[in-house]
Amino acid sequence: MSWFRRDKAGINTATENKKEAPDGLWNKCPSCKKPLLNIEQIENKYVCHYCGYHLRIGSAAYFSILFDDNQFTELFAGLRSADPLHFEDTKKYAERLEESYAKTGLNDAIRCAHGKIEEQDLVLACMDFTFIGGSMGSVVGEKIARSIDYSIQHKTPFMLISKSGGARMMEAAFSLMQMAKTSAKLAMLNEAKIPYICLLTDPTTGGVTASYAMLGDINIAEPGALIGFAGPRVIKETIKKDLPKGFQTSEFLLEHGFLDFIVDRRQLKQKVALFLSMLK
Repeated sequence: MSWFRRDKAGINTATENKKEAPDGLWNKCPSCKKPLLNIEQIENKYVCHYCGYHLRIGSAAYFSILFDDNQFTELFAGLRSADPLHFEDTKKYAERLEESYAKTGLNDAIRCAHGKIEEQDLVLACMDFTFIGGSMGSVVGEKIARSIDYSIQHKTPFMLISKSGGARMMEAAFSLMQMAKTSAKLAMLNEAKIPYICLLTDPTTGGVTASYAMLGDINIAEPGALIGFAGPRVIKETIKKDLPKGFQTSEFLLEHGFLDFIVDRRQLKQKVALFLSMLK
């Protein structure tokens, strides 16, 4: 291309010497499709500053948002799922677990911790969707149960952030048993008169919605979150009717009495701290 010549002064960098932007520096909003600078996302609590869309985040981000100075003690971190059924479909369950450990750096689809939120003690359990779709298996149920026991022992409020595709099919009945197990533990928490706060985020579906995700003393959700049991296509085919606009969004559930309120993630810490202070 000897015929091409730069006419503007000051542009002297050859094409081969130009540097690409590092990976992870920019992201794109799934809603408005506008570019988002990573550092600005962190400062804005992973909420798009153009359209207000709440990006999906994991336990590490929620811990940093809620706990004072991101200081906390992680609980029961070493628990990992077994493979009691030796399950295999297109891939062995044991292989899926190993891949998830390597990909996410997590031991399962939930992390639990004890810390302070505006100087008030809180036990927080947060699900991670990146680990096999945030599916509820035996470890998820066990860590929730142990966290509730810990809350009762230390007389500390318990909060759970749900983000899940439902029960983990690779553990079959072992997974489904966690619905009754966690619900029974929450009944014990209620008998001990210790508050339970549940935050539903995008998505919260299946057996998780049908158990601990909707049993809070106060149920709150992030804007625009998908919340439901079965998917909209299955429901539509079952009832043979078109579904209402916005069906299974947090706004729809709030309107129909399933939620207490919707909270912007940027005000989440202040709202939770206010609720805890009112209970003292």
